[in-house]
Amino acid sequence: MRNLELTKNEITVLEALKELGAATDEELVKKTGLNLDGVRRSIYFLSEKGLVDMDTKKEERSILTEEGERAKEHLPEEDLLQYDAKPMSDIPNDVKIFAGKLKSEGIATIDNGVFKITGNIDDYSLKKALVSGDFEKSKKELIKRGYIREERSTTITARITDKGKAYDVDSDSIEVLTREMLESGSWKGRTFRKFVVKEKDIEPAMSGLEHPLNKILLRIKEVFLAMGFREMSGNYVETSFWNFDALYQPQDHPSRELADTFYLPFNSREKIDEGLVERVKEAHESGWKYRWRFDEAIKAVLRTHTTALSARTLSKNKSGKFFAIGRVFRNEAVDYKHLAEFNQVEGIIAHKDASFVNLVGTIKEFYKRIGFKDVRVRPSYFPYTEPSLEIEVWFEPKQEWVELGGAGIFRKEVVEPLGADYPVLAWGLSLERPIMILLGLEDIRDIYTNKNSFLSKSGGI
Repeated sequence: MRNLELTKNEITVLEALKELGAATDEELVKKTGLNLDGVRRSIYFLSEKGLVDMDTKKEERSILTEEGERAKEHLPEEDLLQYDAKPMSDIPNDVKIFAGKLKSEGIATIDNGVFKITGNIDDYSLKKALVSGDFEKSKKELIKRGYIREERSTTITARITDKGKAYDVDSDSIEVLTREMLESGSWKGRTFRKFVVKEKDIEPAMSGLEHPLNKILLRIKEVFLAMGFREMSGNYVETSFWNFDALYQPQDHPSRELADTFYLPFNSREKIDEGLVERVKEAHESGWKYRWRFDEAIKAVLRTHTTALSARTLSKNKSGKFFAIGRVFRNEAVDYKHLAEFNQVEGIIAHKDASFVNLVGTIKEFYKRIGFKDVRVRPSYFPYTEPSLEIEVWFEPKQEWVELGGAGIFRKEVVEPLGADYPVLAWGLSLERPIMILLGLEDIRDIYTNKNSFLSKSGGI
C-alpha cells in the first residue's frame, strides 16, 4: 500500500513500530534517536492517517526534594527532643516555633511555660509521611516546607495498526530538495512529499502584547478611581506594628512565625506616635490577655498584606474612600497554587453612615465593573473584621460559583486605637486570582510568563 505521504521522521517511527508492535514515546526515542517532540509529533500524524493507534496517559506524583531527603533523616521538630522538661524560655526561637506542632498532635505538652515530650516523635505526621512515602495526608505542609514537589508527566503509547503494517515505505520518496540534488540532477524521477498550505493554516505575525497582569491592574485602578476612591501607597519593607499589631493580630499568632513571614535582620527606626502605641498595647493586653512587647512590634518585615496601608491611612484620615494595589510577600513554598510574592487589591470606606448594607452594595458594584455580573457573599472569618464575608462570583464558562475575595467591617479593636471615628468597610482579593479564572489557568506560575502563546491567549481579558 502506497497512497499516503509520510515525512522522514514518520517513516522512522513507523519502521520502529513495525519491529516493536507497540511502544511508548520514551522507548521510541531510544529506538529511533529522535527527540521526544519529534517522536510525539510523528505518532500524532501517523494516528491521523490511521497507521497507528495512540493512547495518552497523564500522571501526577509527589517527589521528595533534597530538602525533603534531609528532613526524612532529621526534622527540625526533632531538635526539640533535647529540651524535654525545659522551660520554653530556654528553647531557641528557631526551634521553639515547632513546639506548637508537636503539641497539636499530642506528642508534647506546654504547661506553665514548661515543654514536655509525651509521645513518640516517630508518630508525628510529617515524620511518618516522609519515612513511609505516603504524602497525601500531609501534602499541603510538605509542599509548603519544600520537602516535596508535584511532578506531572504524560506518556504516549503507539500501537501499529493493520494499515500501518501493510504500508510500503518507498525508498525513492524524499521530503527536502537539497542543493546537491539540483546540481546533480538526482531529484529527477523521485517522489516528493506534497505540502498543502491554506490561508487558515498561516499564523498571524505576532507583535508586542500587553501582559494580562497589567491590563487587570489598570482596569481595577480605573474602577476604583471612577467610584471616587483615593489611592494608598507604601513601602515593601514594613514595621511589624503596622503589618500585625495595629490590625489586632496577637504577637504569638502563627502567621507571625518565620514559617509564614519574611523577617529582615534589623529593626525599624520609624518613630510611631506614643499615644497610638499605648492604645494598641491596651487593646492587645485587654483583649488577648498577654503582655504586649514594643520590641516585637518594631521588627522589620516584608509586608504580608496591603492592609498595613489601610491601618496607616486610617491613623491620619478619619473618613474617606481609599484603595491599594500592591505587591505582598509570604514565606511559602512556590507551587502551582502558591507564590512567595503576589499582588493584593484592597478597598476601604470610613464613613459615619457606613453599614453592612453599604458594604454588600459596594462589593457588588465593584465586581460588576471589573467584569463579574453575578456576585454573592457568604459568612466567613477573618481576624480583623467582624462580620466577615467570603465573596463569590458566577463564572459562566464553568457554570459554577468561584471564590474571589474577602470582606468585612473592621473590628473596634482595630479602628478605635487608630482614632477612626466611623465604621470602616473593607474588602480585598489577589490580583492573580481573576486572571486564573478568566483564562482557565491551573498553575499560578503561568501568569508570570512572557511567551507569545500565553499573551495571545490572554488578549480577551
